[in-house]
Formats: sequence, C-alpha cells, structure tokens
Amino acid sequence: MSSPLSHIRVLELSRILAGPWAGQMLADLGAEIIKVEKPLQGDDTRHWGPPYLNNQQDKTPTESAYFLSANRGKRSITIDIRQPEGQAIIHQLVASCDVLIENFKVGNLQKYHLDYASLSAINPQLIYCSITGFGQDGPYAQRAGYDFLLQGMGGLMSVTGEPDHLPGGGPQKVGVALTDILTGMYATTAIQAAIIEREKSGLGQHIDLALLDVQVACLANQAMNYLVSDETPKLMGNAHPNIVPYQTFQTADGFIILTIGNDSQFADFCEVAQCQALIQDPRFTTNQARVRNREIVIEQLANIIQAKNSEFWLQQLETKGVPCGPINDIAQVFENPQIKHRKMLGELTHPVNGKVPTVANPINFSRTPIVYHQAPPNLGEHTEKVLTELLGYDGSAISQLRHTKII
Repeated sequence: MSSPLSHIRVLELSRILAGPWAGQMLADLGAEIIKVEKPLQGDDTRHWGPPYLNNQQDKTPTESAYFLSANRGKRSITIDIRQPEGQAIIHQLVASCDVLIENFKVGNLQKYHLDYASLSAINPQLIYCSITGFGQDGPYAQRAGYDFLLQGMGGLMSVTGEPDHLPGGGPQKVGVALTDILTGMYATTAIQAAIIEREKSGLGQHIDLALLDVQVACLANQAMNYLVSDETPKLMGNAHPNIVPYQTFQTADGFIILTIGNDSQFADFCEVAQCQALIQDPRFTTNQARVRNREIVIEQLANIIQAKNSEFWLQQLETKGVPCGPINDIAQVFENPQIKHRKMLGELTHPVNGKVPTVANPINFSRTPIVYHQAPPNLGEHTEKVLTELLGYDGSAISQLRHTKII
C-alpha cells in the first residue's frame, strides 16, 4: 500500500526537537525526509546524553537517546551551508522538494540565500515552514527560544505544580518538552494543509510558527477560564479547575487517579465507597456544587480513599465504570498489557547499532498503515546517495566536495 505522503519530499534544515518532530511525523506518513546537518557535528541532540546507544562492534557511544526519539525514517546529509558551494547544493535540492522545514533564528538564513524569498524564486511550489521561539516579527523576534523558557513565558508553568504553600510547591515544567512537541504537531498540520491548498493554487507559501504562540494556543480551557472570568488561574497541583473530584488521591499503600467527569459517575463512586450520604448533600450533588465546595468534599473523599489499598479501589471502581487509574512509571508503561496490545514499542534495524528501540506513531490507518523504513540515521549516512541519485553528482565531484569540507 502507498503511504499517504509517499509523493512528498521534505528538506529538513532543523535541529533539536520541534522541527525534527514534524519531520519524523511526515516520515511516518510516508514522506521522504532529507535531513541536512552540519558536517562533523550534526544535530545538537546527537550529543545530548547519556544515555547513548553503543556501537555493536567496539561498544563506543554513538547516537543519544534524545536524537533517536525524533529522527527515524530520515536520510542524513552533511552540508556546510555557510559556503557558497553548500548553498548551491541546497538550491539544487529545493528544485525537487515539496517542503522545507527550518528553525534558524529570524534572518539567519537570508545571509546564506536560503530564506523563503530566495528559495521560492527557485521553486514557487515550495512550502517553507519556519519554526522559531517568537515568530518572524514582533519585539521578541530576534530572541532565541527554548521549550523550558516558553513553558514559563507562555503560562503553562503558572498552572503546573503544587500551590506555593504546600510541600514541593511552586511552578514546575512538564516532564517532556511539550511546547516543542506541540509545535512540531502544529507544523505537521500546517504543512499538510498547505499541500492540500497547493493542489488548488499551484503555489507554495511560507508558514510562520512560534513556540510562544503555540504554547498560548494550547492553554485551552485555562485560557478561556481567565478570559471568561477575568480571574487568573492558580497552581492546583493535580486537581482540575473545572471538575471535582478529578485528581490524585493517596490510598493505604500508594496513589490512584480519580477522574470523575459527571454526576452519575460521582454517584457510582459513592456507592462503591459506601458514602451515599455525600450524593444526597446539596453541597456535593452536582459538579458545580462540588467545585464551589472543593476543599470540603476533597477532604472527606481523601479520608475515605486512604482507608483501603490501591488494588481495591482500582478493581471496584473499574467494575462500576468509574474512571480511575494507577500512576505508572515509564518502565510500567511499556509493560502495560494495553500498550503491548497496541504495539506501541517497536524495533528498527540500524547499520551500526543493530536493533534500535522506537516508540510507535499512535496513528492507525485502516488502509494505508504506517511502515517504519529506517532507524534514525548516522551523521551524513546518505550524503553520497542523495547527491548521486537526486542531483547526478559523480564520484569526482563528491570527492572534491569532501576535500573542500563542503560535505
């Protein structure tokens, strides 16, 4: 079966996470991804370790786990874009590419003649996606942006973490670089939309994506809570601002998560917990009432839940259809029977490292399933093949490029 994007070729001039995440997503959907990296050094995240994979032959560290998380399915070529000869190679490649993804600081590619204006003149159908911390314009446009900074500036950390007065209180970042990942997902959506639009207009366009914009957009209900009420959301730990009870609770031997989404589920919980008097109390009968009386009802529920162990609550509540669950560490995640059934853990063959683990794409197509063709590449693994197959370079020309350190 042909993959959905098997007719699309992407030139990826991005590094770290947001751009590479978009590139990996497009690769999973079948696009050909040519990742352009700096000679000898490559994507910064190749060196973000430990942990690293080890070369099977001499056991020396090779690719970092971080790099492996966002670069499967790509071909790696090394080009020094600072040199005119390197820029010329990019210009040649752009002529046959559908998409270019870059995450350089605003204006940096213009001096190399690799900006949108320069490349769209070569290929008017090119879809050029720029990912920056703050966007192509505005007072912060020249600033560098990293996920952690944007989680703070974009409001996410103001609603993540325990209240200041509790042990461990204060703002916390999310445990993965979520702003980068969300930006990569928005980039993937925008690129595919531009591809569809191009079918009508015959023209490419420039996509301007900023991590700060994405983080603000993804404040979701918390943003609307503020805009509707004019009250700034506060740190609430694991509690939900709009639903009660919807948080973690300590049991006799650990913790569980209780996510009661409606009043009938609360009634079912009360039946399991043998505290039916709560559902008769007008302070707790509806979710609106429970939100208003949050501290009172949570204190009562905490005392009830702490009296029995986690296994009791998880089994009894699941039987009754009350949403609840454990708090798994990552080792437990990959041992979960549902995760195993859904085949979320896979393996890819690597030319140096043997078998490389990978976390599967969660998309499941009925007719064009995702096929994983290649592990994350070694630095410059495909330079000669790309130059030969796509641009017709011969051995002599490639040797000269290596001699002058263009590739």
